Amino acid sequence: MTARGPELDSPDPPTDAVPAQPADVPTEPADVPTEPAAVPAEPAAVPGPPSPPARRGIGALPLALAAVAVLAGAALFLSGYMLGTRTATTPGTPASEAALFAPFWDTWDSITRSYVGPVDQKTIVEGAIDGMIKALGDPYSAYMSPAALQSARDSLAGQFEGIGAVVTARSSAAAGGTCAPLGPACRMTVASTIAASPAQAAGLRADDAITAIDGSAVDGLTLDQAIAKVRGPKGTPVTLTVARAGQPPFDLRIVRAAISQPQVEARDLENDTVRYIQVTTFSDSAATDFIAALQAGLAKGERSVIVDLRDNPGGYVTAARTIASQFISSGPIFWEQSADGTQIETAAAPGGIATDPGIRVMVLVNKGSASASEIVAGALQDTKRGTLVGQTTFGKGTIQQWVDLTNDSGGFRLTIAKWLTPARRWIHMKGLTPDILVAAGGPPTTPTGDPYVDAALKALGAPTALVAWQRAA
Repeated sequence: MTARGPELDSPDPPTDAVPAQPADVPTEPADVPTEPAAVPAEPAAVPGPPSPPARRGIGALPLALAAVAVLAGAALFLSGYMLGTRTATTPGTPASEAALFAPFWDTWDSITRSYVGPVDQKTIVEGAIDGMIKALGDPYSAYMSPAALQSARDSLAGQFEGIGAVVTARSSAAAGGTCAPLGPACRMTVASTIAASPAQAAGLRADDAITAIDGSAVDGLTLDQAIAKVRGPKGTPVTLTVARAGQPPFDLRIVRAAISQPQVEARDLENDTVRYIQVTTFSDSAATDFIAALQAGLAKGERSVIVDLRDNPGGYVTAARTIASQFISSGPIFWEQSADGTQIETAAAPGGIATDPGIRVMVLVNKGSASASEIVAGALQDTKRGTLVGQTTFGKGTIQQWVDLTNDSGGFRLTIAKWLTPARRWIHMKGLTPDILVAAGGPPTTPTGDPYVDAALKALGAPTALVAWQRAA
């Protein structure tokens, strides 16, 4: 199997499903997506830094990931074997763990020797892997079939076929947060809809709960499984049963389409004095496009930047580091904390093009900003390089490793670490509190029609009455 780069699941990818795990259904940003929910319960205390703390330089991250891949490969010995009798064909089982795995091999032997129906050994192995990961009880760790794995990657790339909604699995508990599996206490919830998508045209709204897909309840499914049911070939219909506050449940019939979501969009405000850049997901190409958009503004002499991370469910850690490093010249972007409490610094990459403190930065966030979005926002807030404007973010403070399995068996994502802000804050289930709060659901202000942008421009001292602003309908 081959390890992939880490992804701050989404809450999970947009779904069309991308999990927030936002989904179209990323966090709920499952990943997404994704993945986002209300501020959750207080997280466990984070151990203090080791003495001395380890420092991750520019080239250390790939080495760390390689080590993770080796360990993951050693653990998942089931993959790639056609298993027979326990005594002769269990080469991956250490002798010290033979008794622990004896029930597994006894079950395997019984099925392959005695089951009265047809036996697809590959399917059974994949089911065993799925069961192992589900047993962890972690909403961000999950097995993905080949189709689901490809779907998640398409979402990160901003290209997929579905309805164009970002969804998350949101707990109904007072603390909120991500959960699994779906059910009455864990609802598949819309975080946002993509502009000009079928979901938006059909009237699907943020905070709508999807309780059934084509007449089948989502109870018992993982967010990934539900997202897979929502997605499908363009031109085909899907019917969602929706629960909306203050209304009885109702059905929405939506025709799927090819969804192409720009990952980076930029425009100039205030007579070319303010650069506005929206990032919808953190892929490698998004990081490259962000730098190009930022450079274009700087070339025009713009000295103020608004970075819009609203409803961005996350993506690759490497992309988050690259984007944050454009504004932060040195020091940690985030700390990665392993299971034993060891903390490793991921430092700013050199060569950032907007590290001059004279360049002012405003970061727009909301409850749909998760994972990699929170890495960037937290780094800019802790280093005083940016001001957060909006609402409390989602609160996803873990990192997932994506792993490809051999034999066309799909893959899985596994939580391998916590991440902390430069000031060593763990924001999991808490989120980041903005420096400037924007009330949710307030009436649009004039002239921009966007209270978040208005608040950012006001903080920059810009005369908002002169703003020329366009938004997708």
